[in-house]
Amino acid sequence: TSSFLTDVCVVGVARTPMGGFLGALSSLSATKLGSVAIEAALKRANVDPSLVQEVFFGNVLSANLGQAPARQAALGAGIPNTVVCTTVNKVCASGMKATMFAAQSIQLGSNDIVVAGGMESMSNAPKYIAEARKGSRFGHDSLVDGMLKDGLWDVYGDCAMGVCAELCADNHALTREDQDAFAIQSNERGIAARDSGAFAWEIVPVEVPVGRGKQPVLVEKDESLDRFDPAKLRKLRPSFKENAGTVTAGNASSIRALNLTSFLAVLCTAFNCCLLLQIARLL
Repeated sequence: TSSFLTDVCVVGVARTPMGGFLGALSSLSATKLGSVAIEAALKRANVDPSLVQEVFFGNVLSANLGQAPARQAALGAGIPNTVVCTTVNKVCASGMKATMFAAQSIQLGSNDIVVAGGMESMSNAPKYIAEARKGSRFGHDSLVDGMLKDGLWDVYGDCAMGVCAELCADNHALTREDQDAFAIQSNERGIAARDSGAFAWEIVPVEVPVGRGKQPVLVEKDESLDRFDPAKLRKLRPSFKENAGTVTAGNASSIRALNLTSFLAVLCTAFNCCLLLQIARLL
């Protein structure tokens, strides 16, 4: 039926390992990681890069990446320079929004095969000297942390996003113990999934250059899980609210876990999916 022809299928996926802050992947830019994920997903889907009609890629911390990050990632994976590429900056879930745009373009009949995903490198977010362009005449200059300013700071309430998490905890009566228990369970599940090989199929190993004449280091597993210690997690001090605070560096979203990763999905029409191996169908 005609409705079947506009269904959207996922035929290839890949992601890099999640690196630690200033960790094993920190020498690579977000766009380089994006290229690695795109190339791997296309190979897994058995889709030639020349068949891709459009690329949507999420990226929030774009400072110092250079012009058009999504296009850089696409060209680095062998996608032709005639393909339109769009970078999506949305806090949060820019990669998910990029995937929605890709699916909608297929449903509307604009495209048949689209690449979508997201990429970030918090380790490579620069620090700014905000007044430097106007000239520094007298006194001390200060640096603005691009990761904090552009990614982790609420511009409306002028506070860290962790403060918003404290408000959410208050509104829903979530205690420190509740959040610690959830974080511990989440980490334990992540470790169990990693150790059982449940994540292996989706991860593409990344070669990291280490110097002239040396073999590159192969990063194959998520870094953040190795530092998990439930006893230490329960003893951490609140990070955003001194009195009766509940959100800590251990039970909040980790900078380590959010750092240096790229995920990618190849989407196509259900008609094209008949010729390829379908992984999932978007509803």
